[in-house]
Amino acid sequence: MKKLLAIFMLLSMLVVAGCGGSDKQAPVKKADDKGKIVVGLDDNFPPMGFKDEKNQITGFDIDLAKEVAKRLDRPVEFKAIDWSSKEAELKSKRVDILWNGLDITEKRKENMMFSDPYMENRQVVFLQKDSALEVKGEKDLAGKIVGTQAGGTTEEYIDATPAFKDSMKEVKRYADYIACFMDLENGRLDAVICDEITGRYYISKHPDKLKALDVVIGPVSDFGIGFRKEDRALRDEVQKALNEMKKDGAMARISKAWFAADITKK
Repeated sequence: MKKLLAIFMLLSMLVVAGCGGSDKQAPVKKADDKGKIVVGLDDNFPPMGFKDEKNQITGFDIDLAKEVAKRLDRPVEFKAIDWSSKEAELKSKRVDILWNGLDITEKRKENMMFSDPYMENRQVVFLQKDSALEVKGEKDLAGKIVGTQAGGTTEEYIDATPAFKDSMKEVKRYADYIACFMDLENGRLDAVICDEITGRYYISKHPDKLKALDVVIGPVSDFGIGFRKEDRALRDEVQKALNEMKKDGAMARISKAWFAADITKK
């Protein structure tokens, strides 16, 4: 009797286990499910993307991204990354988009796909307010200590132009432009070369210490949003929203809020 009872219990357990396995199925993701978009940025890049006094990420590009996400009915997360490793962050899928004053270059096109340009970007020279240095072009920076951001467009241009690079006494590379400008203010640099938009925003907060020169270094470039090459659907979604924002004036409104003028690319 005990043997029969044991066999009966064993058979019952096997039947229950078998039924349970056949009933449980992994949830199927619907085709119209909309996932979160993770935006990678340098959070020390005002006014495009940076932390405010409350330690909240804000900026012109941040407001653009929030408006795009709202129109796509998708949540958005802003993730600070090492900007010099931005392509690795994108490729590894730790972020979905690079959106933070990212210049469209032929070199970067080899590793990522871009949106249409939405703003022009110039690299210009910044000096101390009382600096007697006269700079009208690259040759006037010969023998000087110049700072710029690591991983940025200026650094790429300097490294690709050996004669210009070798003419300077030293090129100091910083993790962000805030550190760059602080060293300029404190006399550890003769000049800084950086994005005009970033630099002018910074000196608007320090008008008595720094000045901007209307001296362009290198070619004028365009800002765009970076995507993985296989993410064509996401790129087209975001581009469609941007086109709508240009058409209905939302992009111009955001630009005026940050720069007191619409400086977006028409």
